[in-house]
Amino acid sequence: MKKPLAAAPALLLVIVALWEIVETVRATRSVPDDVAWERAAQIVRGRFHPGELIVFAPGWADPIGRLHLGDLIPVETAARMDDAKFGTIWELSIRGAHAPDVAGLHADWEVGGDVEVRRFHQAAVEVVDDVLEHLAELKSDGVKPTLELAEVGFAPHRCLQLEPPDHGVVTMTVPMELGSTLVGYVGLADVFKRRNIRTPGTLEIRVGAASRIVTFGVDDGWVRFELPTSPGPGVVTFLASAISHERLICFAAEARR
Repeated sequence: MKKPLAAAPALLLVIVALWEIVETVRATRSVPDDVAWERAAQIVRGRFHPGELIVFAPGWADPIGRLHLGDLIPVETAARMDDAKFGTIWELSIRGAHAPDVAGLHADWEVGGDVEVRRFHQAAVEVVDDVLEHLAELKSDGVKPTLELAEVGFAPHRCLQLEPPDHGVVTMTVPMELGSTLVGYVGLADVFKRRNIRTPGTLEIRVGAASRIVTFGVDDGWVRFELPTSPGPGVVTFLASAISHERLICFAAEARR
């Protein structure tokens, strides 16, 4: 006869296996179906206005949301630098999740359900100028960046992309109409290159007497920077560098009022 203590490990395995089965079934049932998503999409369509932002939470639900509302999310919006210039943000959420875009905001209107719909308002920033609009005027002492729709931090972003030489620096100057601040983001593009090459990149930004140096690694995603500026015509200088090859540095910047 087997001792009860000897049978304990086998019993524990059975309990764990049963628990995993129950959790798998429960998780599957907790994922909203197409009917729930379409109901939420119709709620948004009934009140949506062009120029508003639609986001999904958690992030992995983004492809599902786009199946139902992708026609209201143009490429420029999907690949936005950030959410600051959108006065109205719609959030479609499951499992109580919230999108980073609505952090710190309070919904002024919401509808519950398997897919929850919330509407948020914020004071939208005024964009004076965008560096992406000045590629033709940009001067570089090395490789010139190209305008790309790139993957950075597993999200799409429109940006200027370049590959600095090993242990080299590429200096770029761009004439821009400035406001009171220059806000931008930078990161490493291409998930496969980030997987195979682990060294960081660096971007220095200079506007007049102000400067910032941003170092960003393979796990940092889309990194924000900001500099104070004096309103009026000016020149922005970007210095991109890396210590190893195939660092695809991707950046964008806006002059804001």
